[in-house]
Amino acid sequence: MATQKNYITPEGLAALEAEFNHLVKVERPEVVRVVSWAAGNGDRSENGDYIYGKRRLRQIDSRLRFLLQRIDNAVVVDPALQENTEKVFFGAWVSLYNLDKDSEHHFRIVGQDELEPSKGYISWVSPLAKAILGKQIGDTIRVQTPAGEESYEVLDVQYHAPD
Repeated sequence: MATQKNYITPEGLAALEAEFNHLVKVERPEVVRVVSWAAGNGDRSENGDYIYGKRRLRQIDSRLRFLLQRIDNAVVVDPALQENTEKVFFGAWVSLYNLDKDSEHHFRIVGQDELEPSKGYISWVSPLAKAILGKQIGDTIRVQTPAGEESYEVLDVQYHAPD
């Protein structure tokens, strides 16, 4: 089975690697220390520290496997290297005008591991991002949203480091 490429910005990859390193170097060793201490206290069947610690170790190990797979499949796309800056591509900061609701929206198209709606980060596989990829300022698009079909005009496209 072919693994799916994980398109990601350099900042997104750095965040995955930082989380991986934190789990390996800080959190997991601390939980192992607690489990070892708890195991030395006798009966493990009613030992909350031991039971919780073992469960937490399984969670950490599962997350580490997930992160390692995402990092191994990462394809870093650096928006700073984008040559065709008039068009919307991965990593772009985009301003859209909603023609139906008379409102502006600003967001950045990022990888699936970088989603952060509060920062305006949307995934490149989202319907809105897919609809505007390759578009340029002045283009209009129609997107199917949960509220129904909406029309947008591309107001601005920029490629810069995150705020």
